[in-house]
Amino acid sequence: MSPRAAPADRPADIDLVIEPRTRDLGDGFEVRRVLPFAKRHMVGPFIFFDHFGPTNFRAGTGLDVRPHPHIGLATITYLFDGEIMHRDSLGTAQVIRPGAVNWMTAGRGIVHSERTPPDVRRQQSPIYGIQSWVALPRAREEIDPGFEHVPEANLPLIEGDGVAVRLIAGRLFGKTSPVATQSPMFYADVTLRAGATVTMTPDYAQRAAYLLEGAVDCAGARHGPPLMLVFDSKARAVITARQPARLLLIGGEPLDGERHIWWNLVSSSAERIEQAKRDWQAGRFPKIPGDSDEFIPLPA
Repeated sequence: MSPRAAPADRPADIDLVIEPRTRDLGDGFEVRRVLPFAKRHMVGPFIFFDHFGPTNFRAGTGLDVRPHPHIGLATITYLFDGEIMHRDSLGTAQVIRPGAVNWMTAGRGIVHSERTPPDVRRQQSPIYGIQSWVALPRAREEIDPGFEHVPEANLPLIEGDGVAVRLIAGRLFGKTSPVATQSPMFYADVTLRAGATVTMTPDYAQRAAYLLEGAVDCAGARHGPPLMLVFDSKARAVITARQPARLLLIGGEPLDGERHIWWNLVSSSAERIEQAKRDWQAGRFPKIPGDSDEFIPLPA
């Protein structure tokens, strides 16, 4: 893969264009669900991709995602604006700020919450970012849970010809993020000046670009946000900005078989999900120190 354009042996073919489904959660707080999609459940190991905001919470209000469980995946919270306090059943209490990576590995089971910090909610506060989940390989689905926080300054930055690529996770353009992943993948935040080009060669079997801002040309057509372009596995993906643009590149190798997803639970085994449902309903998951007075009940 390269952040610069090069002669193409074969132009990019777009397998699928995904337009997010938008939900308004109140007070103008919108969430756009991209993955899973009816015609494409996963891109590489990415099984869930939500785009939330931008919006501003009124003073005295904020984000309140109550304690809930996960199994069989890693979650990535990546902010463009605002702050979120992450707490989990490992005892982690970490404020997430723009550009940093919070990578939580659920493995055999973890509980976490995400809330606007008390000092931030005293006044009007912004929120804008991406919540994504990466499913784990079968051999790693039941590993011990873990949490990793990586500041923006520790993430590789690749620059050239009007392109800036911040590598969130995985390997891309010859660089490797310090975030510990469990399968071959990439996740990158890309900004382009008008006229600049980013090119993805078919180094991974599954690749996609999510357009956040601006307009780009790709595969003979112009595209504007918000939407995800999913590319053919063997074609080079050449994306050229026609105005200043920002996009996220995601993908990797497909996992070893189908994954079931129900609520916040992911597994290669449907029975494992049923067991996790019973465990949550019976209160057998661990509690979050400092945030255990409430929880999200198992959906009906």
